[in-house]
Amino acid sequence: MIVSLVYQVTRKLLTVPAVLLRRRRMATDAELLVLRHENAVLRRQLSSPVRYEWADRLWFAALSSLIPRRRWEQVFPVTPGTLLGWHRRLVARRWDYSACRSKPGRPATAEVVKELVLRLARENPRWGCRRIQGELARLGHRIGASTVWKILTAAGVDPAPRRGGPTWREFLTSQAEAIISCDFLHIDLVDLRRVYALIFLEHGTRRLHIAGVTAHPTAQWTTQQARNLALEVGVRLESLCFVIRDRDDKYTDSFDAIFEAEGIKTLKTAPQSPRMNAHCERVIGTLRREALDHLLLWSERHALHVLSTYAGHYNGHRPHQAREQLPPLADHHTAPLSDLKTPGRLLQTRILGGLINEYRYAA
Repeated sequence: MIVSLVYQVTRKLLTVPAVLLRRRRMATDAELLVLRHENAVLRRQLSSPVRYEWADRLWFAALSSLIPRRRWEQVFPVTPGTLLGWHRRLVARRWDYSACRSKPGRPATAEVVKELVLRLARENPRWGCRRIQGELARLGHRIGASTVWKILTAAGVDPAPRRGGPTWREFLTSQAEAIISCDFLHIDLVDLRRVYALIFLEHGTRRLHIAGVTAHPTAQWTTQQARNLALEVGVRLESLCFVIRDRDDKYTDSFDAIFEAEGIKTLKTAPQSPRMNAHCERVIGTLRREALDHLLLWSERHALHVLSTYAGHYNGHRPHQAREQLPPLADHHTAPLSDLKTPGRLLQTRILGGLINEYRYAA
């Protein structure tokens, strides 16, 4: 009853101005009163602040000049300070040239390079960051090993650990161009027989030579492999001054005489000191990690085939840190790609049945 009585009284009071005002103006004012009351009701119901679009802000700013300042609190849902803040942001947006300025720091790595890094890591699980960096350098992508590490880490791929380098530093660093070293590598066949391979490594170029494989390495056999090496190396022997070997009894005076005839002095390592022939030990470890540990070898001939095939990959394609990611038989890097968005079709060469992969772009 009370609500009904209040409604009747309010309606009678609102009809009084109708006698004095024109009907059109009365209808307009009534509509404004309805909209204002509806706006007040909606404000009470909203729990979070209202978000206005740029069109709404423009409309409020345009109407603000038509309404006296003393009426703003009753009419406008925003304060004059809000209108001024909108104008400041609009001016700042109008004169913003930050998008035209180059961003500081290194340029972002192209997506095609990131995908290639992940592909190399996926297809070659034993490759570390520097090995992948070297393969990318051969393909014309000049990025750092730390960038490769960041790409792999961001993708959740665990980078392979970085391995240590040589330890006989003073002598080997200063005399690398004039040194060739040799050592025996034992290989266990599938029938548990053990065969031996004699390898030579040129320190300056990191070129690997597989002299031969035999089950019975005698002094005569070792001397003959030294003769074969001298014929194979040929003129390059003139630049060599030292040959490093251990004190195995298979290295006889006849073996040393072949190198002495070419003016090469023999340097013997101390007993039980493999680190004095660090480069050879390193390449033997590489042979095992990248080839021998993942294959079943059946005979001497099979072992020689595997080692010779890997030596071709090692000398002709595999990058080396000591040579600025160049393989032993290369003298310059591949020219960087001019268009990273369309680098061309990537060709994959499978070595030893896919155990090792080589990559190059189609010409």
